Amino acid sequence: MTTPHDLRYSRTHEWVRVDGTRATIGITDYAQSELGDLVYIELPPVGRELRRDAPFGAVESVKAVEDLYAPVSGRVVAVNERLLEDQSPVNADPYGEGWMVVVEMSDPSELEQLLSSEEYAEYVAGSTH
Repeated sequence: MTTPHDLRYSRTHEWVRVDGTRATIGITDYAQSELGDLVYIELPPVGRELRRDAPFGAVESVKAVEDLYAPVSGRVVAVNERLLEDQSPVNADPYGEGWMVVVEMSDPSELEQLLSSEEYAEYVAGSTH
């Protein structure tokens, strides 16, 4: 399981890459490995307002359907449209080509409530025993 140090993580297994007031969001390597091969992804349209900890989409694999939860609040400014047709980048490159949405954050202080890579790794290790 990889957890890049430049990202922040939620307890619901989403990651956030911050660039100024914009947050790119996807699911973690741990989440995609637990789900297995994805067969469907539902993402919000550009312009949708997301609220921290509220569902913003869903991922479906051969094993399960899981909601995606917004790690930060804000307006969706970009969606990885490629994933609507081909979900494989999430499994192959969850922190790169597998990104899901970009949000213009309405409250960047919410980032302080997310986990560091070390904290997330400890959280996952504790939840798998």
